[in-house]
Amino acid sequence: LTLPQFVQLMDNFVGEDISVPTVKRLTAFIKREYKQTEEEKIKQRERVHRMSHVAQRKHLLEALFEKWDSKACGSLDLEEVIAVLSTFKGHKGKEALMKAKEELCSRYPQLSKVGKLSPKAFQIFLELIASKFTGNEDETMDNLVSFLTTSVEQSHIKSLQSSARRKWLQDIQKAAETSGTNMEPVYKAVIKALYQDMEAHGNNKTISAYIALLEENQLSPEQGQVLLRYVACTADNAPYILNRVLHRDMKGISFAAIDQGKPIYVPRVQHHGNIHFWSSDDHEEDKKGSLLVLPLHDAHWRVFGVLGLDTLRDQSHTSIFLTHEITFYEGVCHAFSKAYHHICMRENVLQVAVTALDWLYPRTPSIHAVTTYMVEPGTDKNYALCKMITTDNTGQKEIHRSPIVLLREENLLRDYLFKCTDSSEVTLTSIYGEHHIAVPLHDLSRQTLGIFDISISQHKKLPPQEQKDLQKMLKMAQAACSEILQRSLEEREPTQVLEAERVTNVRHAGILFHRFMLQELRECV
Repeated sequence: LTLPQFVQLMDNFVGEDISVPTVKRLTAFIKREYKQTEEEKIKQRERVHRMSHVAQRKHLLEALFEKWDSKACGSLDLEEVIAVLSTFKGHKGKEALMKAKEELCSRYPQLSKVGKLSPKAFQIFLELIASKFTGNEDETMDNLVSFLTTSVEQSHIKSLQSSARRKWLQDIQKAAETSGTNMEPVYKAVIKALYQDMEAHGNNKTISAYIALLEENQLSPEQGQVLLRYVACTADNAPYILNRVLHRDMKGISFAAIDQGKPIYVPRVQHHGNIHFWSSDDHEEDKKGSLLVLPLHDAHWRVFGVLGLDTLRDQSHTSIFLTHEITFYEGVCHAFSKAYHHICMRENVLQVAVTALDWLYPRTPSIHAVTTYMVEPGTDKNYALCKMITTDNTGQKEIHRSPIVLLREENLLRDYLFKCTDSSEVTLTSIYGEHHIAVPLHDLSRQTLGIFDISISQHKKLPPQEQKDLQKMLKMAQAACSEILQRSLEEREPTQVLEAERVTNVRHAGILFHRFMLQELRECV
């Protein structure tokens, strides 16, 4: 137990109406009766040491990746990494390297095609290499990290450039973490990052940019099974392309970039012949400038859209995109993908919550209201809680697309919600005679992801059957959320159990709740 968890456990145990002398007697009892054997102390110290070592290594690996990724593109070239690692421990090192590469490529089939290592894949690669040596694996891993840290050097200018670029990429992720389920702040952060880089490192070229995402083509499948919808762009392009769609049978290079999974660069659009110009202000032969289209990959390296940039509005008509700029734009694509899928994850978690509440309400008439919160990250305890769903006593729900934000210092009567978040444990309280049960939804590391704030009005507890149904709902909601979070990881492809999960390519997150409910029913029969 952590300190907040222990405090919350004791708080729940003693209840609200206990006297101070009783609390003192309980404290004295625990101090007197709690004993720890020497063996338990040793095991605890070993566990703490191990956790500290793992955390330190993770920090070193992240720092190493950032140092190596000097162009802030969000990935490392696999062959470049192999070239550096091939000098580690001579012949034995090369054998270990080849075995680890083979195992890594079998785990990530797309790796052979794209040849890029994400931070997670990079860490797994090093762990696989270390596991191929005889002797202490931790010691080998430490030596490997030390070897690479010494091998990878960069100039001071490159370091400053990558530091600035990394800050802009982090702003994209921050926009996702602080915008509820609203994509607009993320789109704005992407465009802002492109403009900032162009001003600082791009010779002040005039650029236009857009983001287009793949959708199933339901209206005209004869033009292709999927289409590209332009969801965001720079202000100058908005009148021409925002919310427009591009089909496979139309001119353009976007679908070629999607099919190849690699950027396509056209230095002189006027000589290409297959560019789709949305603006009809000028004749096609008068259009001059460069065009760059980059595919957007998810964690499994599947393409889900494109990022496009051009210099058609640059007056010099000779502006081109340099290699370091294109590499940075790949980093923007990676940052946008993380941000986009973070918001998709939140939407899916909220869909699970909606489905779970729909199941719960007809079975629990004693529940007065339920408010669903999501945790917005911050430093230490300076996080916020975002009110996402409000459900009244009839089961009627209001979903807040622009969430209502609660800060700890401004909501003293809601302090029990922050205690629940800190401890990741169920918290009970009473406010002006209204009883509340705050239940956390955990992420994969058992930190609080969201909270169900359940009001049972004047009742001190629910009737036994309603309590049982509430516990069942919470268990299934947690299982469904854990599945959603697992799917967002690189190591695991989605597993579909119910036929409804296989229909088309769209997974309805709410179905997961019913799937787990059905699986438990099968186990009980």
